[in-house]
Amino acid sequence: MRCVTKYVLALLGVILAAPSLSAAPSEKRLALVIGNAAYQQGAFPTAANDAGLIAQTLQAAGFDVVGARDLDGDTLRHTLRDFIEKAAASGPDTVAMVYLAGYALQMSGENFFVPVDAKIVRDTDLPVEALRVSDYIHQLGTLPLRAGIFVLDGAHAPPFNPSGQPLAGGLALVEPDPNILVAFNAAPGTIGPNEPGPYGAYAQALAEMIREGGLSLPELFDRVRLRVNEITKGAEAPWNAQHIQTDFTFFERAPDAPQAAPPAQVAEMETRPIRDFDARDAYIAALDRDTLQAYEEFLDAFPDDPLAKRVRAIIAARREAITWRHSCRADTPNAYWSYLQRYSNGPHAWDARRRLAALASALEPPPAFAVMNYDVPPPPPDEMLYVEQPVLAFDDPVYAFAPPPPAPVFFLPPPEPDFVVLPPPPPPIAVFVLPVPMFVAMPTYVRAPAYVAPPPNNIIFANIHNTTVINNVINKPAVNNAVTPATAPSLATASVAPSLPAAVAHKATLIQQQGPKGPPGAATGLTSPLPGQAPQANLPLGRSQQPGLPPGKLQPLPGAGVQPPTKPLLAPAAPSPTRPNRPGSSPATRVDRTPPAGLPRPSGPPAATVTPSPGAQGASSRPGVPTAALPHAPVAAPSAPTVRPAGSPTATTNAPRLPSQKIVNQPPPKPPSPNINRPAPPAALVNRPPPPVAVSRQPPAPVMNRPSPPPPNINRPAPPPAVVNRPPPPVAVSRQPPAPVMNRPSPPPPAAAARPAPQAAKKCVVQNGKQVCQ
Repeated sequence: MRCVTKYVLALLGVILAAPSLSAAPSEKRLALVIGNAAYQQGAFPTAANDAGLIAQTLQAAGFDVVGARDLDGDTLRHTLRDFIEKAAASGPDTVAMVYLAGYALQMSGENFFVPVDAKIVRDTDLPVEALRVSDYIHQLGTLPLRAGIFVLDGAHAPPFNPSGQPLAGGLALVEPDPNILVAFNAAPGTIGPNEPGPYGAYAQALAEMIREGGLSLPELFDRVRLRVNEITKGAEAPWNAQHIQTDFTFFERAPDAPQAAPPAQVAEMETRPIRDFDARDAYIAALDRDTLQAYEEFLDAFPDDPLAKRVRAIIAARREAITWRHSCRADTPNAYWSYLQRYSNGPHAWDARRRLAALASALEPPPAFAVMNYDVPPPPPDEMLYVEQPVLAFDDPVYAFAPPPPAPVFFLPPPEPDFVVLPPPPPPIAVFVLPVPMFVAMPTYVRAPAYVAPPPNNIIFANIHNTTVINNVINKPAVNNAVTPATAPSLATASVAPSLPAAVAHKATLIQQQGPKGPPGAATGLTSPLPGQAPQANLPLGRSQQPGLPPGKLQPLPGAGVQPPTKPLLAPAAPSPTRPNRPGSSPATRVDRTPPAGLPRPSGPPAATVTPSPGAQGASSRPGVPTAALPHAPVAAPSAPTVRPAGSPTATTNAPRLPSQKIVNQPPPKPPSPNINRPAPPAALVNRPPPPVAVSRQPPAPVMNRPSPPPPNINRPAPPPAVVNRPPPPVAVSRQPPAPVMNRPSPPPPAAAARPAPQAAKKCVVQNGKQVCQ
């Protein structure tokens, strides 16, 4: 009986453990990371580097990352659409994350992410040239995902100055869909400073908190806000909102991981009233909670503190953003009149007038209308100073805000020592490819969850703790598909760079095939070196400089696949039979095309060869390419029949013509004088140089293993001796007019027509006194 009981219990344990075992590798993680830096109106200093840092961190957390930089509008739309389709096909156990770094603007309550080729001349160009972010957030929210994360790192002072009605600054407040988290680098209605680099404060803080491990999504982004506020000295205050019910962590912490603060103390700090803190800790507590109620509690408790002015500005921006959001949701004339009644000169006043004009309503509020009931009270007079500006920047010296205090350890532990100052990444290796920073090894007590399905071809995910592997293998340049050491900071290899999205890889392939010009309106993808990066040569699109490779050598793009070998561009054309030039055509120069050693020589008498003179005009239409390297059509030089006396041997020759001799409207050739002093046929070319490599029509061999050129054809059999009295070619004979006979008598004149003979004159003689005429 005991044996049966033990067997049943063991079987029950296996059954209970089966779901967890089957669900161990079930969670899939997908990420799309975009960094737009090369804007036409002005480059974004850190966008590409920030995207590369986030992509690398997500790779270490088990995400299947696709990423790119400097995308135009069409490629960006296709990339986002393809990612949404990929997430939809991944299944319900999928966490999808989108990170966009670049410039973002708002208009009429909508946020727009700007591609690098956008031409925003007027305010009405924004909806056409940029991408409306809410469209993709809503699409992500409709998918049956475990969680969706959308991060927009774009609230910065833009370089665009469109004409027309002004645009509100910063980003507009949004309400996330169910199971979605939305995060901005700066609070709605505010902008962050333009940082010199190499990384932005928001991207570095986000990467740090992801690597911390064990943090839920709300707690992680709350810590990001505190770290960014600390790094920028209060110049930037991030914002996030989420409706995610599922527990999610990027990394797990081992049981022996050090605790920054006891969990009970952390919970007590999160629920303690603001007034129970001192002024410095109360400000950090209000910033950590980031609610309008928390900030108002701080002002009630510390109205005269130097930090009260900063908190009042935060409240003013948040109150105005909430009011405008409610007006946009209602989208009625009364709602926009209600906003204009509160904020007649507010940042969204022109947006309200745009919507009123679209609704065919009066722009100014009427004397009496149904005022909208908002969830927030009207702003006090001291807040109007901050909301009557187009945008609020906390680093503006006009406001003279007091610097914020550092966060206490129980709110924000100190960062990793190796993650405080990050070295700049190497320049990107190819068009559209993100920069890849030098990887900083993760702490030994932090690891990716075991239930995450390993992404394909992800080296970082498998070796996040192995410093030797990461620093000596991943970050070393690959030369001829082999890893070699490097003394200088190496270029990022494609093995750890996120793969290009399908639409981007297709665009890169088209740019490679079309050369440096690229298709009309294409984004080049080659930008000026970012701060701290080595300058990159001005190479054609799709080309790069890597250690161990010749300058300008074409590199395969990550994610674009291997392209089949193509025919050499300078391969000579096959020789064609010699034929006379047509009247009025320009004769081409025949270039010597002797077959290489070992190949049979063409039969027949040797044709006269002409070597093009160097520097001749018209010989090459490709700048920088030698004339001898270009294919020339094997067309014989112009010839004319030679008239010789009767009985003398007939001889013809092809008069050589230099390529510099340009013939326009050439008249029919005149017969030259008898060719008595005909030059002897060319002697056998014993020391003829070997033919060019391009004749073999084989792709060039690698530089290291290139075989030595064949020796001169010294032992080549001499051509048949020149025949002095060689009979004329049949073609020449058939095309020659008959030679004139020198001693032939002139032909008799044509016979005249039969006419009556003339009568002879009569002779008259006088005979016997009479005149007789005969």
